[in-house]
Amino acid sequence: MKTELERVAPMDIERRSFEIIASELQHPVDARLAPIILRVIHATADFDFADTLCFSNDALEKGLAAIRDGATIITDTTMAQAGINKRLLAKHGGSARCFVADEDVAEAARRNGTTRSVEAMKKAATLPGKKIFAIGNAPTALVQLYDMMQEGRVQPELVIGVPVGFVNVVQAKELILQTDAPYIVARGRKGGSNVAAAICNALIYLLGRA
Repeated sequence: MKTELERVAPMDIERRSFEIIASELQHPVDARLAPIILRVIHATADFDFADTLCFSNDALEKGLAAIRDGATIITDTTMAQAGINKRLLAKHGGSARCFVADEDVAEAARRNGTTRSVEAMKKAATLPGKKIFAIGNAPTALVQLYDMMQEGRVQPELVIGVPVGFVNVVQAKELILQTDAPYIVARGRKGGSNVAAAICNALIYLLGRA
């Protein structure tokens, strides 16, 4: 059997990918949220996200408004930070930050018997201005964020809770769903740094077209 390649110009690959995704969806998705859902599927080739991504009623509006106002996007991994389109984000006065590799964060984790992810969230909470938290890897980061929100130490404009894994991943996401904070959460075990970055980029690109 001969393998036939689809001839697609390089500049048309992404457009063609989104056409394929739209044609293979098993059911329609909310038109307002489709740019985010489809971009996550594009980043993962996993159609389960059409069903597992959960959005608070105000998630889209709050996320777009925060980016428009120059919010800082805080990630739990350098991979997610690297995947965010920082050039377009900077046009709105925003930046993407990750503290997990900082020496003071590592020292605090050793001193307190915690993880770098936990201490990175504590450090991020002290930043001035509006903040979006994009957690794609560490459920401990999401739990720490939840605890600080409950204590009134931080008030995120948006929580993107999409860590991947097995230990406390489902529980950490469910905690965020119980809060009043605007959220985009991938229920279940699936997620990842690429998912967190894809959601951030979808919001940035939406704002660019607004």
